[in-house]
Amino acid sequence: MLHLRTALSVCTVIACLLLVAGAANAQEIGGTVADTTGGVLPGVTVEVRSPDIIEQVRTAVTDGAGLYLVVALEPGTYSVTYTLPGFTTLVREGIELTTGFTASVDVELSVGDVQESITVSGASPVVDIQNTLQRALIDREVIDEIPTGKSH
Repeated sequence: MLHLRTALSVCTVIACLLLVAGAANAQEIGGTVADTTGGVLPGVTVEVRSPDIIEQVRTAVTDGAGLYLVVALEPGTYSVTYTLPGFTTLVREGIELTTGFTASVDVELSVGDVQESITVSGASPVVDIQNTLQRALIDREVIDEIPTGKSH
């Protein structure tokens, strides 16, 4: 019975430590991205940057409801960049995350300049695969010997 109590006590302590450790990485940044009329914007690229995270930047994309969520962030100061073609890029800076905090950052993007891209690539020459006519090259000497009907 003593061993059972000891085992339960050890398991309880380990579970509490895991909960505390999990809460230390429970910081998140999430929200909704909409246009200036209030319509949600799916497909917006959301980049979360901070020197406090190993990879320096984490990326998410808004879903069909315009929602995004970046999870498992370290406590610290973050900047968030929102980009979508056809809209102006928006940067929110100075977002402070403390232990166990989820920052709700809802933004509106305004319509920006439409950019056009033209790509020119070399095309292969057209080859007539339907026609099987034989062709021959004529030397300059043969051309000179052909009568032209002109006298010089």
